Amino acid sequence: MESLDPRVNRLDLKGFQGNLTRKAPLDQFGTFEVFIQMKEGKPYQHEGIVHAPNEEMAFIFAKEQFSRRSTCSGLFVVETRNVFVTDFTEGEDTIYNYISDEFPKEGDKEEYEFFHLMKRGKQHQHVGSVEARTPQEALALAKPAFINEKPVFNAWVVKTSDILFTSEEDKHIWDTLPEKKFRDASDYKASDKIKAFKERNAG
Repeated sequence: MESLDPRVNRLDLKGFQGNLTRKAPLDQFGTFEVFIQMKEGKPYQHEGIVHAPNEEMAFIFAKEQFSRRSTCSGLFVVETRNVFVTDFTEGEDTIYNYISDEFPKEGDKEEYEFFHLMKRGKQHQHVGSVEARTPQEALALAKPAFINEKPVFNAWVVKTSDILFTSEEDKHIWDTLPEKKFRDASDYKASDKIKAFKERNAG
């Protein structure tokens, strides 16, 4: 079906394949994708990128950039070139309709993490992991494991061993000292101050 948007028609989406390609890095320092877990038990969500010379520095930069002013229970980074991405779909069309069940069956199995884009304009969220020999095999195995009634517009596949995760020992980096509560946005009680201001100026 032809779209009413000429920009979509120029993309020539009719013949695209369900194959994986590496996510293209930017051309400065190495780029690292940052994922944040806002609360324990919640899925990790992609928040953005940082430029860094290595993954340890990327972790520090990510902590300062994406969790300095907000609560956070976990963080991890992965180098952009180690993220495999699918094509994008539109409307109610899920990317898993284009994933081939044929894949090379050579090599040792490793764990891969999966991230879905469920709504345009939102971020990719972690949905689970599978064991596979290649990213393409992982994608094929994810098809029955993670597909549901809602369309998946794009998927990212990352080898677990390529990810630098938060360790339990790392989690204290988000603790705020009692004398430094000014670093927490909640300490400013902005909503209470706005409410009091409105009450003073009512009528």
